[in-house]
Amino acid sequence: MTDLVTTRRSLHGVAELLLAGPQHEESGTIRLTVAGAGFETVAPPRVHVAEGMVAHGGETVAIDGRTARELGRLLGVEPSSLEGLYSDGSGIGPDEVLLVDAAHARHVLAALSRGAAALRSFRPDVEPVLWPEHFDVGITVDEVNFGVSAGDGFLPVPYAYVGPHGAFSGPFWNAPFGAARPLDELPDLAGWFAEGAAVGAGL
Repeated sequence: MTDLVTTRRSLHGVAELLLAGPQHEESGTIRLTVAGAGFETVAPPRVHVAEGMVAHGGETVAIDGRTARELGRLLGVEPSSLEGLYSDGSGIGPDEVLLVDAAHARHVLAALSRGAAALRSFRPDVEPVLWPEHFDVGITVDEVNFGVSAGDGFLPVPYAYVGPHGAFSGPFWNAPFGAARPLDELPDLAGWFAEGAAVGAGL
């Protein structure tokens, strides 16, 4: 059975190769957005991901067991790498077989959806962006980053973060980049962002 980390990495690869990459080629931006229980491009080509499915132009296909190149051929989207725009990422190429478990996909996408909703509650004046590099949804306010990661090498499970641009010290900060907490430890996510903003303002 496909595990959470493998599912998240495959969704990350889809976000890069079939959404952000083609969108950058056509519309000049890599920004994505969380939409409902999934995520999508913000400009053409319009591509949407939900659970273990990816959709474009009236076609919806399952991701599991296919490569990005195969998915692109079925959807009419040419996979495009973001190599050269950043050095980090999923590491998935267009011919790697993607493995997505639907239940794990729902878990990952629910975390991003919860993160986007909490960020909008915390700062309704700032639109959250789903960034393809680290597969996280976030905002920046007063030189502090706030967001939710789908999981990565630091924490393999979805987690919330607060990351000041400058130096930081104190008990709130528990990560090399600032503060991080697994989502399941934060019943009030918007409140935790507000706490981070208050602590960050005192730096």
